[in-house]
Amino acid sequence: MRKACVALLYLALIGCGGGDKVAPADGEQSQQRFEWKLVTSWPKNFPGLGLAPEHFAEAVERMSNGRLKIKVYGAGQLVPALEVFDAVSQGTAEVGHSGAYYWKGKIPASPFFGAVPFGLNAQEMNAWLHYGGGLELWRELYEPFNLVPFAGGNTGVQMAGWFNREINSIADIKGLKMRIPGLGGEVFTRAGGISVNLPGGELYTSMQTGVIDATEWVGPYNDLAFGFYQVAKYYYYPGWHEPGPALELIVNKQALEALPDDLQAIVETAARAINQDMLDEYTARNNAALVELVEKHGVQVRKLPDDVLAEFQRLSADVIAELAAEDPLTKRIADSMRAFAAQSSAYHGISEEAYYNARGK
Repeated sequence: MRKACVALLYLALIGCGGGDKVAPADGEQSQQRFEWKLVTSWPKNFPGLGLAPEHFAEAVERMSNGRLKIKVYGAGQLVPALEVFDAVSQGTAEVGHSGAYYWKGKIPASPFFGAVPFGLNAQEMNAWLHYGGGLELWRELYEPFNLVPFAGGNTGVQMAGWFNREINSIADIKGLKMRIPGLGGEVFTRAGGISVNLPGGELYTSMQTGVIDATEWVGPYNDLAFGFYQVAKYYYYPGWHEPGPALELIVNKQALEALPDDLQAIVETAARAINQDMLDEYTARNNAALVELVEKHGVQVRKLPDDVLAEFQRLSADVIAELAAEDPLTKRIADSMRAFAAQSSAYHGISEEAYYNARGK
């Protein structure tokens, strides 16, 4: 069904383009074949995150009738999990799948295209990227690095994470060592905690051995697969740090431009398809996984105290304001996202939020 939907989406895209803009490939161009390598920050075939690049490769090969084949490498198989950006930028691989906030040390504004604390949710993030000017700003930001980014999935609002002790007030954050990347990690540090950036494959052992006291990862679907319930007792919500975390497909610019126009269109369309497919998968799978965590494994699900969330929100505003002041492009990105969020909040107050309140449980 997924493959059929992707194919229909591609045909629809071609149909909307207008006859004068679509030229059939023929001769040598129609027979030219390409082979790409795709590196990821996730374990091979990991549910959700790891399956998205596999689905992308399958869709591209199917729609191109085998003219563009992509071999997917999990984290560590070709390059380490947190070296995806450099590998694609330098042409070691033609495409990568990861999270933009991992590159904060290299590009301070990159977390805006991953997750912003108390920022856009998944629905709003996709809308901002594709209809609010976000994608154009993202590509301008990555252009010096020889990369063309595409939205590559979204998990929806995440959980706040797994903790080996209760959080009853902001005082309990002091000295707590937690795996939490991006802007959320900066906020956590300012709140008195110690943020650590570790790839997913190291989190279970790090919790088990006490290297870290807490970790955020994604949500019930992935957290159940990693078995975090075996090494932590408390599972906190909401995911203030990642309300609508976008994943990225980054493509080497020369590799993309070397493709004929129809294959470039296929890459773009397949990326758009898996971006939505991932959100659908997490929306469906998180529900059952949470039930299993609670009913089968006895996980204690807790809400972060209001004063903790309030302090995180205050610190988040400071972090974002300071980041926006660093350079003109970052300011344009922050202003664009802020303006879009204001519009979304105004409308969602009488649509999504009002409906949830009316529906109740």
